[in-house]
Formats: sequence, structure tokens, C-alpha cells
Amino acid sequence: MNEQKMSKTITWVAVIISIGLIISATSASYLFFKGRTAETGVISVVGSAKQEIKSDFAVWRCQYSAQMHTLPEAFAKLKDDQKTVKEYLISKDIDEKDLSVLAVETQIIYVRDNHGMPTSEIESYRLWQAIEIKSNDVDKIDAISKEATELIDKGVLMVSQQPQFYYTKIADLKIEMVALATKDAMERAQKIAENSNAKIAGMINSNMGVFQIRALYSDEISDYGINDTTSIHKEIMSVMNCRFKAK
Repeated sequence: MNEQKMSKTITWVAVIISIGLIISATSASYLFFKGRTAETGVISVVGSAKQEIKSDFAVWRCQYSAQMHTLPEAFAKLKDDQKTVKEYLISKDIDEKDLSVLAVETQIIYVRDNHGMPTSEIESYRLWQAIEIKSNDVDKIDAISKEATELIDKGVLMVSQQPQFYYTKIADLKIEMVALATKDAMERAQKIAENSNAKIAGMINSNMGVFQIRALYSDEISDYGINDTTSIHKEIMSVMNCRFKAK
């Protein structure tokens, strides 16, 4: 009698386990099928577009300084240098209206003691000033910025800063580049679809990447984007991440 009860118990346990396995397998199969079909017919691609551009606006600063024992002497020397610098730039065909004379900055130089510590005694005054030039003639500004140290021969303590070059139509160009990158993404998606005997039914969504405006032939890339201002000739690159529905 006990053996008969034991046999029935084992049978029911086996049945319950079998049913559980069937349910588990069915659930797993459904989840697997769902995961596989969630992105069915979706093609994700990255489109890009590049274009060479030439800067059409330049900003350049040249700085000159004077150091004398008294403040009036330093101002007088700085004023003479300003006249010399302006005459030099105008002689290089820079329009005077493109010149901006910036504010004078002053530094007091104190006598130092035997331990190298500054005292209250004034040794001299150092003044410096900059002239800023803004022009659409980027090639001319580039050339003058490299030649301006000729003023040193005229007794001017001159420092020529790196010109900054810009493309003023960049806002309009960015719109065009986004369109080109999106078109490139569409063409890539169509190629992928054709290889699978499918067709693109439309775009699901798209995300615009950052713009890379870099020196020509540079391979520099940044996650935050690049906006090069040191080069006259540049390359702008746009990237679009797109998802398309295929059928």
C-alpha cells in the first residue's frame, strides 16, 4: 500500500515538473522572439559630409611696450611707438578704419633688495598697448602678421600674436552640411536594404553629431567638436546618426 502511494506521489511530482518546464520554455521562447523582432526591419547608419572652406575674416593683434624710469617718459615712448606701428600698417595697405587702438596697461617695477624681495622704491614703469586689426583680406593679414617684427628694427618692442581666422557664413553652411550628412545616411541605408532585398520605408529618427571645423588635412576629432581659428583653409565635417524603417 505504501509503495502504491509512493508511486503516485512520484508520478504527480514528475507531471508538475514537466508542466513547469514547458511553461518556462514557452516563456523563454516568447521573450527571445520578442527581443529578436523588436528591431526587425530597422537599419541604423551614420552619415557624414565634408567640405573645404576658406576663412573670409581675420582678427589680429600686435602689441608694443615701453619701459622707462618715469611714467610720463613711458607714455611718451608708447605714443611714439603707436604712431610708428600705425604708419607701418597703413604702408602695408591696411585701411585705417580697420585699426582699433586698445587701452594702455601699466605695470610698476619695484627695486629689489639683496634677497630678491621687492622694496617700496620704484625702479621703472612698464606700459604696453595693442592694436587690433579686423579685415576680410585674410591672406594680407596672414602675411603682415609674419612680417610685423620688422618694427623691432625701428626701435619698437613688438610682439605679433597669432591671427584668428573665421568663416562668417558658417551658420548657413551648417544647415547645408546637416542636409548632406542626412542624404549620405539615407544612401547608406538604401544600400544595406538592397543587399537584403528590402526597401526603406522612411526615417524613424535622427541625431545630429557635433561639428568638426578643423585645419585642412587634419585628422583631429573631439567629442565636443572643434572650431579651428588658426588656419585660413579648413575642413568642416558633419555627422548624422539615423534610424530607418525597412520593409
